[in-house]
Amino acid sequence: MATVEKKGLLGIDIGGSGIKGALVDVDQGVLVANRFQVPTPFPSTPNAIAKVVGNIVEHFDYKGSIGCTFPAIIQQDIALSAANVDAAWIGTNVVSLFCDVTRQPVYVLNDADGAGVAEMVFGAGRAESGVVCMLTFGTGIGSALFIDSQLVPNTELGHLELNGREVEPWVAPRVRKNENLSWKCWAKRVYEYLQYLESIFSPDLFIIGGGVSGQSEKFFPHLKIKTAITPALLGNEAGIVGAAYLASRTSTTIR
Repeated sequence: MATVEKKGLLGIDIGGSGIKGALVDVDQGVLVANRFQVPTPFPSTPNAIAKVVGNIVEHFDYKGSIGCTFPAIIQQDIALSAANVDAAWIGTNVVSLFCDVTRQPVYVLNDADGAGVAEMVFGAGRAESGVVCMLTFGTGIGSALFIDSQLVPNTELGHLELNGREVEPWVAPRVRKNENLSWKCWAKRVYEYLQYLESIFSPDLFIIGGGVSGQSEKFFPHLKIKTAITPALLGNEAGIVGAAYLASRTSTTIR
């Protein structure tokens, strides 16, 4: 059986399309075992996803603290939203459900917050202070906001309104493909969005994560904003690493 001391701490990243887990060295921020990934069940009800979480724990033959990221606002362990999972999650105590299934201590946070924690501790934000805003451009747009290394949880900045419309359906990467936009045309939308965030938060740094971060050279040159901007470094492992790190600290204070 894998133990925290010998094999690493289990991090699980729950998304709208896939659920993945791995053992993590929480001192170095690296995976110490191959990722195990399965498709998110449909419908993605609480019991269905909880069963997958239990299967991941069994796959690693793991006993110890578990960190999970989840695509929702998480307040006092309860899901208050359900943008990319079944609406039945709203009002569910996610921590209690996962603890019951795994029989282990489980810690849960918003998925973008988890990725942001990983980048602040081990990645692109490691040496940064002041106001840092990480944005994850994936299925939707997630966000993680840090003030002097302190996480401000559940910001959900992808759901802000800009010019009378919600940002996410207008700026998310899938829109570029669905509307057959060039990288330059899509970058103009990202630029307007980042300018709007600048006017609200006056950040010191934007970190851009998600799938498009690996193609930053195609759109970063068109983002002529005042704030420094950099691609995330941990890629698809960020959520797993951040979840495991949270479980090792059990606090939103990351340093």
